[in-house]
Parts: sequence; C-alpha cells; structure tokens
Amino acid sequence: MRSKSWILAAGIGLAFLGGCQSSSPPKPEEMARTSLQTAPADLQLICANAAAGTAQVDSSKVLPTSSRQLDAASYSVDLDAGGRKFNCIVDGNGSVKSVQPAA
Repeated sequence: MRSKSWILAAGIGLAFLGGCQSSSPPKPEEMARTSLQTAPADLQLICANAAAGTAQVDSSKVLPTSSRQLDAASYSVDLDAGGRKFNCIVDGNGSVKSVQPAA
C-alpha cells in the first residue's frame, strides 16, 4: 500500500510540473534580448581608450553604455566619458575607424 501512495504522489508531482512547461518557445519580441549582436568586450575597451584620448580624460572615466554590430566587420560603441557622450566605430580586428562626439 505504501508504494502505491508514493507512485500516486510522484504522478501528481509530475503532472504539476508538466503544467508549468511551455509547449512552444517564446517569440523574439517576448525575449529579454532582442537587439543585434553587441561588440565583444575587448573591442569596447579599445573604443573606451580611444574616446579617453579624444575627450582628454583618464580612461578609467570612460564607460561603454551600449554597442551593436553594424555589419560583418564593424561595431558601433556608445560611450560616456565623464558625462560627455561619444560614439566609436571599430572593426573586428580592433582598428578604431572613428571616435565622434554623440549628437
């Protein structure tokens, strides 16, 4: 009798857990991350150093705020340099193409 109770309890538990499972994956717009590929961390740091030179501030004062892949070979990185906003374009090899104040 004891084993029948255990089997019944296990069956109820599995039925409960089965009810919590989603039968289909979420749509892209329902997912937390829907933006394009972000720039790798090393490229963001390269841009931060480049922006520090342009802004004439210590590199520890420059923080990447967002980034996105532009095409197969380049990324755009938005930066805050001590309260001033900059945009950096860098390629996948780490060559900075431009650093401009953000509009």
